[in-house]
Amino acid sequence: MSYQLKITEKPTYLHVVVTGPNTAENVVGYLQDLLRECEARQCFNVLIEENLTGRRLETWDVYQIASDSSAHARGVFHAIAYVDVNAGGELMKFAETVATNRGVPMSVFRTVAEAEQWLAGKPR
Repeated sequence: MSYQLKITEKPTYLHVVVTGPNTAENVVGYLQDLLRECEARQCFNVLIEENLTGRRLETWDVYQIASDSSAHARGVFHAIAYVDVNAGGELMKFAETVATNRGVPMSVFRTVAEAEQWLAGKPR
């Protein structure tokens, strides 16, 4: 795995910036690391700002990651705001649907400002 996580603790959420190559292995790895960080810090609202480079993942990969990750995240997170800096099309909205259908409170946003506004006022 060759990604980097930069975590900034805000009053009611963690702002996570993830960079590196866009691979299924990296996405799974950073999501697992993020779950551990949230548990360690007792903060279950998170803004994920994904800035992975390279070819976009295939629909099946996105489905598999969203479905499998939801099994671990269900009941843990209060709010996940997700911004994919390099997103094109509706693939991340598909990931949002998969996650929310599995009980994970995730919303996809076009900008960090929109995500921050959505997270504002949510209890830690």
